[in-house]
Formats: sequence, structure tokens, C-alpha cells
Amino acid sequence: QVLRHEEFEEGCKASCNGPYDGKWSKTMVGYGPEDNHFVAELTYNYGIGEYRLGNDFLGITLVSSQAVSNAKKMGWPLKEITAGVFEAEAPGGYKFYLEDKEQGKQDPVLKVTLGVSDLQKSVNYWSDLLGMKIYETDEGKQRALLGYGDNQCKLELKSVGGAVDHGTAFGRIAFSCAKEELSKIEALMKKENQTILTPLVSLDTPGKATVQVIILADPDGHEICFVGDEAFRDLSKVDPNGDKLLDDAMAADNSDKWFAAQKKKKAAA
Repeated sequence: QVLRHEEFEEGCKASCNGPYDGKWSKTMVGYGPEDNHFVAELTYNYGIGEYRLGNDFLGITLVSSQAVSNAKKMGWPLKEITAGVFEAEAPGGYKFYLEDKEQGKQDPVLKVTLGVSDLQKSVNYWSDLLGMKIYETDEGKQRALLGYGDNQCKLELKSVGGAVDHGTAFGRIAFSCAKEELSKIEALMKKENQTILTPLVSLDTPGKATVQVIILADPDGHEICFVGDEAFRDLSKVDPNGDKLLDDAMAADNSDKWFAAQKKKKAAA
């Protein structure tokens, strides 16, 4: 469901919408509130027609027989890759893996998979520096499963057998934590000579809470955002008007028609 939708007139100072300067929007979608569910942040840069995908983001795995059933009813292409697990592709080319099982009471988002060039180096970064628990490792398949909690969505790291290419879509993964932890994370990364993309900064959302964030990059350049939980809880409240705000924004976005009338193509990032 749509949890909230926000419109911005200029690029985010923490590059939330990638390295793009113009008007943009973000829509949070998920199976429940951001406090206790994995949520996808969909960013839309007005005037950008398409993005080149890399091999950095390898997919999201959902446990949901309903998703499989919905796809079949809609005629959405599914490819069974192992017994009871289907691959689907979103309109932008992103992969989803749907496990044909009842989702149960917890969040049906099982894991997010990122490509890495050196599995052990990445596991060390996420576990030793960022404090994630290692749940599984598979040297043969060159993959590892990590997480911050048994009942939370997991992070799967999978070797791509070479360099990681981030394309032009500029995604990132975010975690909330106690506000006082942010300065500790920043200090640790400085001490360990790790990459800090955005030092601790306050970000405003019009009419909503101001949150503090720090943004890091792992050994392969995957962007990682830590956000102060106290203000984030206020910012991330489910907005009952989220659907309407999104519908209104899409109705007002006549950019496709404008570009067609001008016989121009939207820029490819």
C-alpha cells in the first residue's frame, strides 16, 4: 500500500533522489508501517525518462502466495526459477522473487539482495563495522545472509564475479537507529578510514519532521543511510491521504504529453 507521498521542488542535499537537481517526488510503499516493515522508497525525477540499470541491486524476495496469484490473474510474466519461487520484473527492470507460500503475520519482505565484488570483504564491513549478525554463508554459491533482527527483512550479499556497476538509478538502503548512535557511527567510520558520502546532516521535509542522517558507502559503493529514529517515527507516520496525493501528482504530471508534443524524448540518465 502507499504509506506516504511527498513532492520536492529541488534536489535533496543528501542526494536522496540521486545526483539530479530538479523537481522530484518520493513514494513510500510497503505491507505496513515503516516502524516495523521493510518499505520501498520509489523516487521519481521529473524529466528523466529512463535509467541504466547496473548489477548492484539484484532483487527483493517476497513470501506471498497472494502476489503470485495476483501476477497470474493480471497476466504478469512469471518465470519459475526453483520449485515454488517465481521471478517477476517490475516496469523499470528491477527483479522480484515471489515465494508461493502464505505470508503469515510478519512482513512478507524476506530479503533484499545486493551484488558485491568480494564477498568476504563485504561481510566483514557489514558485520564487523555495521554490527549485522551473520545468519548464513554459502561459499559455493558465493552468498551470505545478514540482518539486525530475527524477524526483520534480511540483507543478502551475492558475488557478481567482478566489479559492481551502479548504473544511473542511485538506490540506497536505509536503517533507523537511536539519534545518539549517528555521531558514534560517523566517528567509527572516520577512525576506520571508511567512506562517508554525507556527514551527519539534518534534512527537512516540508510540513513534517526534520531528521538527522549520515550516509556511508560500503566497499562496492552501495549507499547506506542511517537515520535518527525519534524524528523518523514522526516523519514516517502512515499518511491516510498518501494514495490521493500520489494520484493527484500523477494526474498533474503531463511531462510525457509535453515531451511528445515537442517531439522530444525525456532524458535518459
